[in-house]
Amino acid sequence: MKPTLLVLAAGMASRYGSMKQIQGFGPGGETIMDYSIYDAIRAGFGKVVFIIRKDFADNFKKIIEPKIKGRIEIDYVYQELDSFTGGYKAPENRTKPWGTAHAVLCSKTVIREPFAVINADDFYGSDAFIKAADFLNNEIHDGLFSIIGYDLSKTLSENGSVSRGVCEVNNEGYLVSIVERTKIYREGNKIVYDDTDGKHEVSSDSKVSMNLWCFPVSAFDIIQKTFLEFLKERGTDPKAEFFIPIIGDQFIKEGGKIKLVPTNAQWFGVTYKEDAPEVEKNLRALVSKGEYPERLWS
Repeated sequence: MKPTLLVLAAGMASRYGSMKQIQGFGPGGETIMDYSIYDAIRAGFGKVVFIIRKDFADNFKKIIEPKIKGRIEIDYVYQELDSFTGGYKAPENRTKPWGTAHAVLCSKTVIREPFAVINADDFYGSDAFIKAADFLNNEIHDGLFSIIGYDLSKTLSENGSVSRGVCEVNNEGYLVSIVERTKIYREGNKIVYDDTDGKHEVSSDSKVSMNLWCFPVSAFDIIQKTFLEFLKERGTDPKAEFFIPIIGDQFIKEGGKIKLVPTNAQWFGVTYKEDAPEVEKNLRALVSKGEYPERLWS
């Protein structure tokens, strides 16, 4: 059974200011997602599931399907505030979805095989998909998840702060903890993050999660249970988000292991509109090197 790729594309894109998930950046107008799906197909994934918002579903499908239909199985899931909440009613002042881990939970009805999770607007590199597919095909089991780990210094934006799951790993290569730092940025020769306690330095070679996770189907059970606990504790906070690293920490606490599979790939993405020219430049460079055809789907 081939693994599935789950693409998180339901974000509001508030910082970027447009529907960046379907904006073209490649020489032939390819989206960042196109490159991820192309790499996933080459690595042996058999299905792609998109988590999107209903209000741009038609536009999204018109752009995506003509390119990849027939190349890989396709399915869609909508992330709604009342999905999998056990009847919990969101506060009236809650306007944004519950977060990335809730988005994953929303795909429970359509995924029946080991799967990898990615963000729609991040470029991960072919090495990451090869390693993810290898793990999903040969290593994964109910007691073992994985993340593809990137060097922090290779995942920053020059145009503002970013959110990163900073990993602590033991000598055997398994996660001890993963903490979502929502404001990481360069300051001179240092990399720092801000939180409620102030400013803190973090090592440039720290391994971080770019939300490329590998899960068995049984992960949905722990995500559902942890989400209901999250709602009880933080559901009244209109800005609280149920991030995937929360699942990772809970899984470790319950005796599970998460293998960090390192990649030396250079991440890039469009967190801010000002990032777009650099993304276009990077994609053209990869095409020039022969890593991708000039027209992905021709």
